[in-house]
Amino acid sequence: MADKAKEEFYTRPPKVGGWQSFKTFLWNSETNQFLGRTFASWAKILLFYVCFYTGLISFFFGLMALFYQTIDFTTPKWQQSSSLIGSNPGLGFRPMPPDSHVESTLIWYKMAERNYAEWTTKLDEFLKPYREPDPQYESFIQNCDYDTADNVDRVCKIDISGWSPCLKDSNYNYHTGAPCIFLKLNKIFGWMPEFYNDTEHLPENMPQDLKNHINDEKKHNPKALNTVWVSCEGENPADVENIGSIQYIPRRGFPGYYFPYKNQKGYLSPIIAIWFEKPASGVLINIECKAWAHNIQHDRAERRGSVHFELMIDH
Repeated sequence: MADKAKEEFYTRPPKVGGWQSFKTFLWNSETNQFLGRTFASWAKILLFYVCFYTGLISFFFGLMALFYQTIDFTTPKWQQSSSLIGSNPGLGFRPMPPDSHVESTLIWYKMAERNYAEWTTKLDEFLKPYREPDPQYESFIQNCDYDTADNVDRVCKIDISGWSPCLKDSNYNYHTGAPCIFLKLNKIFGWMPEFYNDTEHLPENMPQDLKNHINDEKKHNPKALNTVWVSCEGENPADVENIGSIQYIPRRGFPGYYFPYKNQKGYLSPIIAIWFEKPASGVLINIECKAWAHNIQHDRAERRGSVHFELMIDH
């Protein structure tokens, strides 16, 4: 009985070398195992992962398909006051200072050194879509005036070819010390301006020369009252004296037929050129431009409805 119990003790397997152990792990001929598993075990685990990842991928693409059903690629879900952009458009100016001076709003150059090329080059880049519209959108562009009916499938052309002297061929007049600065009204989907077209209820803080201009338009071209008006003036008494006379090209504001923006093909933000005819040289001129409509509020800190920049021209 004792001899039988002794025979049942575990017998230690023979010791094998590292290479032999590795070969046995790769393929064990006694158990028909490959890398520690039989072929049946490998088939089961492979089938499990194929089913698992197939289900996971199907679930992901199913959710994506459901998500895309809720998206309109032409109309944002959140608009105006319910969106982060809000319902108060900003006013921008071009050319902008170099990226190395991102916080600066100074346009400065020396006429004697003719170093205005960086500014005119920036204007060339900014105005290229206006000067050379994308051919694929030509069929969506039409000439407009204040009598043009609203057409959601068409956009109004912005023709800058006659905006002399604010043209590429004349260096936007920078070489004469009387430069052109371009203003643009930022796009907000679906935003429609509420025009100051009633001369009896103009805001008190509106510049008097703009009020006079609106009254003249009422007498000569009442339809042109449907415009987002623009005013530019020196911020301080010294700036008012140094800024000189200003011309607004082609008109003093953004016509109403450019609104609303509905993500139309070929749409470009409306722009105008501000021609500073005789700015004082050698001094820094602080300038503030404002867009005027009932639903445009002015907030310089938040850059809403107005824009500030400085102009300095050295001879």
